[in-house]
Amino acid sequence: MDDIKKVENFNKEESKGGTAQHVYGRLTMAALVGIVVVTIIISSLFGAIFGFMSAGAVNIFSAQIGQKFHQYFPNVTLHNIDPQVSKQQVIVEDSAIIDVVEKTSPAVVSIVISKNVPNAQNNPGNFFDPFGFDPFGNGPTPQTDGQGSQKQTIGGGSGFFITSDGYILTNRHVVDDAQADYSVMTNDGKEYAAKVLARDPVRDVAVIKIEGNGFPVATLGDSDSLKIGETAVAIGNSLGEFSNSVSRGIISGLKRNLNAGSGFGDTERLTDIIQTDAAINPGNSGGPLLDINGNVIGVNVAVAQGAQNVGFALPINQAKRIIDQVKNGTKISVPYLGVRYIVIDSSVQKDAQLPFDYGVLVLRGSRMTDLAVIPGSPADKAGIGENDIILEINGQKLDQTNQLGDVIAKYNVGDTVTLKIWHKGNINDVQVKLEERKQ
Repeated sequence: MDDIKKVENFNKEESKGGTAQHVYGRLTMAALVGIVVVTIIISSLFGAIFGFMSAGAVNIFSAQIGQKFHQYFPNVTLHNIDPQVSKQQVIVEDSAIIDVVEKTSPAVVSIVISKNVPNAQNNPGNFFDPFGFDPFGNGPTPQTDGQGSQKQTIGGGSGFFITSDGYILTNRHVVDDAQADYSVMTNDGKEYAAKVLARDPVRDVAVIKIEGNGFPVATLGDSDSLKIGETAVAIGNSLGEFSNSVSRGIISGLKRNLNAGSGFGDTERLTDIIQTDAAINPGNSGGPLLDINGNVIGVNVAVAQGAQNVGFALPINQAKRIIDQVKNGTKISVPYLGVRYIVIDSSVQKDAQLPFDYGVLVLRGSRMTDLAVIPGSPADKAGIGENDIILEINGQKLDQTNQLGDVIAKYNVGDTVTLKIWHKGNINDVQVKLEERKQ
């Protein structure tokens, strides 16, 4: 029995101990829940604090990275890091254009064309550009009313100083009227009488001169190094009224060839010229086309009618020969070969049953005086005859893109060139010494 009691007593003690453990367990669970809640609150609080601090640190760090990035890569934009970068780029680009204008604008002049014309009953006095720029549809000469004539401004153009003693480069078509008077308005508002010194019969450039010294001179660049997409700035006497107007664009194309028409029905072939979307308006003819460094890369010459922002400029390197000749006081001379020809293409080859689809066929014209080869010309002296085909000049193929007259114009009087000639089934190389074309 005692043993049984002992066992019972032991069970009772064990039972008491179990109750104590259960109560302790409930207290422990409550404490744990409280600790967890407190821990969550504290974690959230410190998380917010450290999150805020880390965010600020990241922003500061990012800003520092952005500043360093733009220090070493000023032309690259990192979005969402430095919002001022694009604005700064615009300011830098604008500053570059302003520098170009300030550098060259003083050297740009307006050319005014005056002539004695019959008095008009209804002369609106509209501006007329002599190279096809007639925005109002009015010609240069008004209707007469029978009351005599008077000197009137009939047109205008632009130009720029190439020497400090008054030599000015412009387009030939601007000063092509031998019966007209020309005057120059400089950037400071002074007016000078101008004299035409030289007109290039092949390229649309001319040199005029005013009396004086100390004129600002435009810097000539290198048009052979141009790339499509480069910045271009045009300055000129827009509409013959707004002197030294500035327009900005890019080089849209190079080595363009086209036939330009004048307001008098004349046409002129322009080769290897520059295309730009910088606005070229009536009156801009003869003004400079500039690169981003303010150097003259072209002479504004024409605009495509019926199009927007399609203008053209003669490469300045084409004008350098006449500039050098005028500066040296030598006569303007242009080389010539002395043949009449048609350019061969696949259609001409088929119709005439020729052995080549390129080159030029030496051929007489429709009149008796339109000889295939001019007597006494370089071609005549070299033995070139009618129905010969000139295939190449100094290794350059002749075709619609590279026509004979355009290629010859690149050489000087006295140069010897090698012609590849097809003559009655045989191909020979012929040496020809270029001579001066008679005006």
